[in-house]
Order: sequence, then C-alpha cells, then structure tokens
Amino acid sequence: MKNLASTMAGTVFTINIAAGEEVSAGQVVLVLESMKMEIPIEAETAGKVAAINVKEGDFVNEGDVLVTFE
Repeated sequence: MKNLASTMAGTVFTINIAAGEEVSAGQVVLVLESMKMEIPIEAETAGKVAAINVKEGDFVNEGDVLVTFE
C-alpha cells in the first residue's frame, strides 16, 4: 500500500475521488484550503484508492495521511 500525505497544514476543501476508484498519476484527488488559497493535491502514481482517511472540513497537518492506495 502507498500513502498520499499532506504537504502542508490546511482544511480539506473538496474530495474528488471515491474509495475503489482508479486514479492516474497527476490526477487531483482533493483540494486543501490554507490561508484562503486552494491547493490541489495530486496522486503521485497511478493506483486504486483503498481508503480516504479524511472528510471535507477536516483540518490536517503536514504529513497526515490523506489517502491510502492499494
């Protein structure tokens, strides 16, 4: 399994994927909001989403695991 971790602290603004979905490298999987800016978070590699570890409105810190891939 591979994890996608947050690169900064912020609030989960939108989630663009669902568990079980196949994603491609570079696809925007969710958007964080930090200091009134929207920051897209992209999948680093292609894979299948095993779990989404956050929900919209959650505050995350740098290094928190956002998505787990199979």
